[in-house]
Amino acid sequence: MRSASDTSDTGNMPVRLASSRATAGRIPRRWVPVLRGVWMACALLLLANMVASIPRYDQILSTVCSLPNQGDCLADVGQLTTTTVQSLAQLHLSLSTYAAYFVTFDVLVSLLPWGIGVLLFWRKSDEWLGLFVSLLLILVGGNGVSNTLSGLWMPSPPSPLFTTLLTVSSAAQWIGVGAFLLTFPTGRFAPRWSWVILVFWITALLQPPIQPLLPAGPTAAMLQGVVFLLETVLVFGGALFVLVYRYRRVFDATQRQQTKWVVYGAAVWFVVYLVGNTLSNVLPAQSPYQLLAPTVTLVLPSVFLYLGLGFAILRYRLWDVDTIINRTLVYGTLTAMLSLTYVGVILLVHALTQTLTEQQIADLPPVIVGSTLLIIALFNPLRRRIQTFIDRRFYRRKYDAETILAAFTTTLRTEVDLSDLSEHLVHVVVETMQPTQSSLWLRPPPPQHKPGEL
Repeated sequence: MRSASDTSDTGNMPVRLASSRATAGRIPRRWVPVLRGVWMACALLLLANMVASIPRYDQILSTVCSLPNQGDCLADVGQLTTTTVQSLAQLHLSLSTYAAYFVTFDVLVSLLPWGIGVLLFWRKSDEWLGLFVSLLLILVGGNGVSNTLSGLWMPSPPSPLFTTLLTVSSAAQWIGVGAFLLTFPTGRFAPRWSWVILVFWITALLQPPIQPLLPAGPTAAMLQGVVFLLETVLVFGGALFVLVYRYRRVFDATQRQQTKWVVYGAAVWFVVYLVGNTLSNVLPAQSPYQLLAPTVTLVLPSVFLYLGLGFAILRYRLWDVDTIINRTLVYGTLTAMLSLTYVGVILLVHALTQTLTEQQIADLPPVIVGSTLLIIALFNPLRRRIQTFIDRRFYRRKYDAETILAAFTTTLRTEVDLSDLSEHLVHVVVETMQPTQSSLWLRPPPPQHKPGEL
């Protein structure tokens, strides 16, 4: 049986599908050595900046924040405040130990984009997209997580030349991210007008002064808010629209899988970052969690983004992302629902016991044990229901195909008529694979010879 969607006859020659490697765009051979030399020079300068900034970063973290608004210390570089230092003493840890831990963690995470960037340079430095993304990763890694290792070695006041170079380096990261979103993974602007979004992206970076052009008073604040909202819609909304358009209209199957890896890494990064920031704002300043907040909110989430980007560009195990996304949705939803159920049961029982018996929940161990057993009992049934819902909602074609194949397996056990079985088989192929044309060829039985015939 052959499907017209799978093969195409052009004479007797097989048709080769264009690979995504060809669409990425190769660099002319004469320019490859030059661009590789520029890449190596930039990488060495960024590496020197990173190594020279590490001792100064350790020195900053080893001192207590002295800024008037101490919330900026933790948000910028992870420097501890007077309140969080007291929590550190409660854990029997010194400030130098905290600084060594955080600097080590920051450097290790910063080395991850370095490793992926060097691997991309080694494997795909003859492609525009591979060279561009590898340099962008080196730029991000060389400046550290959230620019924590960028230019800390410079004396105060810094030299205008070095200040300009650091400003250009930071701007290059922002512009590079915009260019990546608008051209990934083909390396070209599609649709052609999408380069206008990059212009808006650069304009948002420059932040042209509009205050002198606005009238004084409340109207100026309102107009500034309108301008900021318009700028956000044009920059991020435009980039998202182009990405969705390219995914639906431009990308082939391989390029869609590459996009899924990047989106998956960005989604996990955003969720972990959001959870970390939420906990940091909800918990009191004296909580020991505040010591881990910079690591959770600034350092750890970026790991997922770098890994997703590396898998996408290297095109390694692309189709595994569907299974990973499915499992993440299932077990992430399951964890959230079970946690809410557990906390809800504990709070409900706590309120009832306080009202009726005026006892604390800690005085009723059976309540804790019963809540835990309830969660264990709900685990498998709830997981199956969530799995079925997600398969129906997000993987409808796969779910329908599995349902049809299961029904066909049952039919095979009972159907004995060959013509009916053939019709069922063709129906299953059409419903699951959806070819443009299908046909079934049955091999005729061999002729039976009479006794004595050769």
